[in-house]
Amino acid sequence: MASEDRDWLFWALKQIDADTRRSSDTHLLRVPAPNHPGIDIYLKDESTHPSGSLKHRLARSLYLYALCNGWIGPSTTVTESSSGSTAVSEAYFAQLLGLRFIAVMPESTACSKIEAIRFYGGDAHFVERATDATPTAAKLAKELGGHFMDQFTYAERATDWRGNNKIAESLFQQMTAERFPEPTWIVCGAGTGGTSATLGRFARYHRHATRICIADPVGSVFHQHYHDRSVCATEACGSVIEGIGRATLEASFLPDVIDRAIPVADADSIATARVISRVIGKPCGGSTGTNIWAVMQIAREMEAAGETGSIVSILCDQGDRYRDTYFEDDWVRDKGFDLGSATQAAEAFFGFV
Repeated sequence: MASEDRDWLFWALKQIDADTRRSSDTHLLRVPAPNHPGIDIYLKDESTHPSGSLKHRLARSLYLYALCNGWIGPSTTVTESSSGSTAVSEAYFAQLLGLRFIAVMPESTACSKIEAIRFYGGDAHFVERATDATPTAAKLAKELGGHFMDQFTYAERATDWRGNNKIAESLFQQMTAERFPEPTWIVCGAGTGGTSATLGRFARYHRHATRICIADPVGSVFHQHYHDRSVCATEACGSVIEGIGRATLEASFLPDVIDRAIPVADADSIATARVISRVIGKPCGGSTGTNIWAVMQIAREMEAAGETGSIVSILCDQGDRYRDTYFEDDWVRDKGFDLGSATQAAEAFFGFV
């Protein structure tokens, strides 16, 4: 490596380190569920990161990984295949380092996410089909002499799962003074598989009895592959829940480090996102609704078995990004979703009725 390239690398790493130090850790919210006195529920609020979502941690790790591998230099154009939140976070770090960033995403991506990408100086490149995003992002990087970040390959290996103030270490430290300090379950979505891999590895490495469950859209391949390893693809995921669920098995999804997979219908995710937003007093995205629907199922099963304990899940991103979709009644009707029964179930669980 030439001395000027090494100087820039050291500068870039320092910028990311300084940004990390400026950011406080995210809150662990206690979620009131008065009808379930033996089960304590928590949400790790990742929406408070500077770029607004859980993907801020992933983007930081991906940039550090790519920088230290020599894949990104001072004039590298970075591309990514993303339906929104990862692209927003990667655009944030590209702007921090003075790099050009291009997000390749489906045309159906929420307008507020596109606006956020552009706010951080990123460009949006649209494809008609979600399955075209990854090959298009790779092609663009090759044509421009840039770097395709490829979150779906590198998410699980770019993150230091042993600790280093990543989400797993933070979550377990925050639980130490709670009634049930060792979570019985941690529930998360699967978009790349990076978060579930980090949580599962950390729990095993530190000898926690905690089990990991992924909450996954019904049409996604991840929960199907977990139950049958021969299933590696579906015709199409078909889910409208952005950021989670895939039609094709990704390299970052590691089924052997999780303990359960629960499929969740889109209507259940959207209805629950609306209800949990009322419960905690801040709007949550659809993937948070997916998580909470699975949390509700696990909590009921624990109660039926006479078990007590804690369940921790993740508030993935800000619900304001979905004001024109999941929280817009006309959009919900146009998509053909009936939220009635799922809304009633979530309201009953959290004591509204």
